[in-house]
Amino acid sequence: MTTERMANTTRTCKPNICYRLFKAYIRFFHDRIYYRRTYSLQTEHIPPEGTPLLVVSNHQNGMNDPLGILLAFHDRKPYFITRGDLFAYHPLFSAFMRALGLLPSFRIDYEGEEALGRNVETFLLSERELVSGRTVVMYPEAGHQDKRWLGAFSLGYAKLAFEAAEMDGFRTEIFILPSCNHYSDYFLLRGQMLVKFGTPISIRPYYELYRTRPRTAQRQVNKLVRKQIEDMMLDIRDLENYSAIDFLRNTYGAARAAAQGYRPDRLPERLLADRDFVAALQRVQADHPEAVRSICNDALTLQEGIREMKISDAAFDRPLPRGVLALRFLLCLFLLPAWIFSLWPNVLHLVIPTLLQRRTTDPMFYGTFVLAASILLTVPVFYTLTFVLTWIHVNLWAAAAYLAVLPWLALFAWHYRTFFIRTVQAWRYRAGLKTERLKALRQLRTGLHDRLDQLLKTKKQ
Repeated sequence: MTTERMANTTRTCKPNICYRLFKAYIRFFHDRIYYRRTYSLQTEHIPPEGTPLLVVSNHQNGMNDPLGILLAFHDRKPYFITRGDLFAYHPLFSAFMRALGLLPSFRIDYEGEEALGRNVETFLLSERELVSGRTVVMYPEAGHQDKRWLGAFSLGYAKLAFEAAEMDGFRTEIFILPSCNHYSDYFLLRGQMLVKFGTPISIRPYYELYRTRPRTAQRQVNKLVRKQIEDMMLDIRDLENYSAIDFLRNTYGAARAAAQGYRPDRLPERLLADRDFVAALQRVQADHPEAVRSICNDALTLQEGIREMKISDAAFDRPLPRGVLALRFLLCLFLLPAWIFSLWPNVLHLVIPTLLQRRTTDPMFYGTFVLAASILLTVPVFYTLTFVLTWIHVNLWAAAAYLAVLPWLALFAWHYRTFFIRTVQAWRYRAGLKTERLKALRQLRTGLHDRLDQLLKTKKQ
């Protein structure tokens, strides 16, 4: 691409002021309220604005995934190809989503074979935007997974990239940027999330191959893209033992990470440690399948026992003294009036989206409803209502001040609730120390960790 052409596309890629303001609004609630900490890693790999760029990512957490990529791009408006059924709710909602850069993609497993013809318009538009120097984002798994693993890739994204190049007579160099997202917890507010970018892949070297063998060119590019995503994300491929392995990386993996010099409280380092733990377990499984199977079975027994006793796994390592527990309960009692005051209208950000989420059988939409529905529905409606009512019954300055502190009251409400629940869990653990049930669980957990130490040869510092 020439310098002159790059400059022209750069000017056309600038988002308008309304889009920037809305994006800033989303960023505030996404980065400051919903998540405790967010990371955008290796953003230096993102090509300059105006470069035809197709971002390809894993998909695990509904609309939270594209929001992470959207906010990682500070200077441009990416276009997202997303599930087509979202555009069927209402014409106004459909127009709003298109204004945000979302384009519908229809799938045979969801919308039926007759809907596939409607993808032609979306792909043609995406190809034109791509050639003109814009950024398009696609999720080749064609739907989010329900676990931390990478599903099969559709070659639709590679087909779109090559067809865009062909549309321009193969004069434009198009890049594919692999990306991955990762979360400390899919369903817990105030967790951590990250977006990590790989190395851009130019498809220009494959143009000649594409002219004669298009499918082969697409497969070769797909192999490179998928390999980069696999190397960045946590990919637990043993789906048969997934629940046990996912539990083990929490009950055992954090201590192992610290022993190896990682900081498990920082998500990027915890991701590296978890990848190392899962890979080590998979290597051992090849030589000692029965030992790993026994560990996985015991892990599920421990997990079920912790759930039945309604305690926290962290309490095994850090049991709170009775005096500390008493002080925590007193603090909860002292702050109870403030918590009750903080509930309006913030409790609605959880209640309404949760009711909406129950209408779907997919639990991975929980984050979508809580975050997206709050940003688009409950926050604007109920914060505005609160502002107006306070203005009417008090005055404008009081209304403005109340509006300014509402998001922080939401944080207080959530942290109070979390603090109280953890205090109750710690009290249950302390109260059950002399019971045979808890003694058995403690022995099971200690033995489980010791066997993993021996099996994985973990060195304690």
